[in-house]
Amino acid sequence: MKSAEFEALFQSYYPLVYRRLYYLLGERAAAEDLTQEAFLRLYRQPPRDKSNLSGWLLRVAANLAYNYLRGEERRRRREEGQYREGTGVIPLEEAVIRSQEAQQVHQCLAKLAPRDRICLLLKNAGHSYAEIAAVIQVDKNSVGTILARARRHFAELYSQMEGRYDHVSGRGSSSGIS
Repeated sequence: MKSAEFEALFQSYYPLVYRRLYYLLGERAAAEDLTQEAFLRLYRQPPRDKSNLSGWLLRVAANLAYNYLRGEERRRRREEGQYREGTGVIPLEEAVIRSQEAQQVHQCLAKLAPRDRICLLLKNAGHSYAEIAAVIQVDKNSVGTILARARRHFAELYSQMEGRYDHVSGRGSSSGIS
């Protein structure tokens, strides 16, 4: 990609990408850093089809934001866990149960198709159907159906896993599903 072409794209799309990241993250510095990262990816590996460059940039930005948020959440949990264990605020058994539940959610999300996972994460982050449609590149009218199927599939995966964990750990009533 030529420097002049990249500069024009940067000037044109920077405000759009920055606003989306700031909306997702609520932090100026992180939004600025991740906006620069999105444009670095554009410069290093531009998409083959440049007809929907704004959609591509927004999808890259959303993925960067969710990676950032997951990292921050892990860091926060680690720090919070160290504090709580050090002060004895929460019993170890409760910490284990919470950790298992979080692990179950992450495992279920990982088993979903990428489009379904992104759709659920975006919707839970408060995005509109139109915004979700732009990121996953589908018609706005399809988003509700995709979300319903993704929620149902997530619930099935979680129920199966919950049954397995109940059976193993003895928590709650076991459904016998293994």
